[in-house]
Amino acid sequence: MIDIEFFRSQGYVVVPNVVSEDLVDAVCEAVEKFCGVEFDDPLSWTSFVTQKNGLPELTGAGMVELYHHPSMWALRQNPEIYSAFAQIWEHEALWVSIDRCNLNLPQRIKGDFEGFVHWDVDTSVDPLPFSLQGFVALTACEVGGGGFQCVPGMPARLHEWIQTQPEERNPFKPDLKGLEITEIPVEKGDVLIWNSLLPHGTSVNKSCVPRLVQYLSMAPAEEDDLTLKNWRVQAWKNRLAPEGDAFPGDPRKWEQKNGITAELSELGRKLLGLDPWMVNNHEIKRKGNQKYGAPGF
Repeated sequence: MIDIEFFRSQGYVVVPNVVSEDLVDAVCEAVEKFCGVEFDDPLSWTSFVTQKNGLPELTGAGMVELYHHPSMWALRQNPEIYSAFAQIWEHEALWVSIDRCNLNLPQRIKGDFEGFVHWDVDTSVDPLPFSLQGFVALTACEVGGGGFQCVPGMPARLHEWIQTQPEERNPFKPDLKGLEITEIPVEKGDVLIWNSLLPHGTSVNKSCVPRLVQYLSMAPAEEDDLTLKNWRVQAWKNRLAPEGDAFPGDPRKWEQKNGITAELSELGRKLLGLDPWMVNNHEIKRKGNQKYGAPGF
C-alpha cells in the first residue's frame, strides 16, 4: 500500500521493492547493449553519447533514446506498478507512458552536467493541472549519487508561492531562491512517483558508479482520442520515439533495425490502448478534470 498522506503532503512517494531483480537487470542489460557500455567497466562509459535535446536542461543529462525494448514493456505492464498508480489516481482505466531511461554517469566522466530542477507542466495555468510522473530505480542511488532531487511539499503550497513571484516568471523553471532542494535516495527495484507540480530534476552524480532509471508514468486513458490511441499503438508496433522537443530519438534507428515488438499481457494491451477498459461490460471513461502532464503520452 502507498502512503497517500505522505504523497499528498510532500508531493512524492517511494514505493519500495516493487520490481524483482531479474526484471530490473533485463532493462540494465538492454541499456548497456544500446549505449555500448558496461556498467562495471568505467573505461567504457565514455562511449555513451547523449543527443542534443530540445529542452536545454536535458542536454547532457543522460537521456537514453531507447523506448520499446521488451524488458521496458515488462515494467510498463507490471501489475504491482499499475496498482500503485491506480491507487493514487483512484481510477482503474489508465494508459502507461512511452518513455525512456536515464543513465547519469559520475561527474568525473561527464563533467559538464550540473543538474537541474524544473516542471514538465505549465504552472501558469489556472486551475493548476494534476498529473503524475515516475520512474523505476534500476540501480540503488544514495544521496550524492546523481539521483532524483526535488522541493518537497511544493505542490501543496504552490498556489500561494506563485503569488509571491513576478508575473514574468518562467512557469517551467522555478526560481530556487529560498527553496530547499532535497535528494531522495532509492533502492534497486523501488518505484518513485511524484506529482507533476513538484519541482524536480536530476542531481549531479558525485559517486563512482552510474545511476540508471526507467521513466514510467500512468494517467487516465483517453479512449475517445482516436488519433492519440492510434499513435500509441503504432509507436509500440514500429518501435517509435514519442514526438516533441524533449524526445530527439536515436539517429541510428537502432530499435527499428535491431529490435522486436514486445509482447503484451491482457493488462498491457489495455495500458497501451490496444484494448478498451471494460468493467461489468461498461467501458470506463476518463474523468473530465484529469489532465496529462507527464512526458511520453
